[in-house]
Amino acid sequence: MSDLIAIKTEARKAAFARRKAAFVTASPVQSGYLSEVLAGYRGVPIAGYAPMRTEIDPLPALAEAAAYGPVGMPVIKAQAAPLDFREWTPECAMIEGTFGAFIPAIGDWIEPEILIVPLVAFDRNGGRLGYGGGFYDRTLERLRARRATLAIGLAFAEQEAENLPLEPTDQPLDMIITEAGIITPSSF
Repeated sequence: MSDLIAIKTEARKAAFARRKAAFVTASPVQSGYLSEVLAGYRGVPIAGYAPMRTEIDPLPALAEAAAYGPVGMPVIKAQAAPLDFREWTPECAMIEGTFGAFIPAIGDWIEPEILIVPLVAFDRNGGRLGYGGGFYDRTLERLRARRATLAIGLAFAEQEAENLPLEPTDQPLDMIITEAGIITPSSF
């Protein structure tokens, strides 16, 4: 298992470098394809994220979606636990949460049917390399046990990788959206 941890650490390091380079040269219109996809799911509960550091920004697309139905932001309530989602609107007050992620200060809790997932790297088979905490894997496992849940990875195209070091507990993405287009994993 320690070999896999070392391999994941190296894969993350390389992916962070690619993401940083993409972020520096990114166009302000990063979430156009995400808006296009979410327009087909108006009214369906969605959860996204407030971007940190060099993550691609989903907020313009989430603001559009919030005009038609509930949108949530992830809240870490405990280590090694699934995420919960507090309702978000573009004008709501945000506070700093765990790991520096901004979350709504107040609001109702929602359960999304579509989850926009940040990532460090992805592959064309729907594999996702995250930050290593397992929060999204546990969350998707819980949500998918209750109902069909669409997991959309949002990333810069440069974050694509081959041969990601994945584990059986890693939850697959149903779709990957980049600033360059929409990818449907080849494993589906």
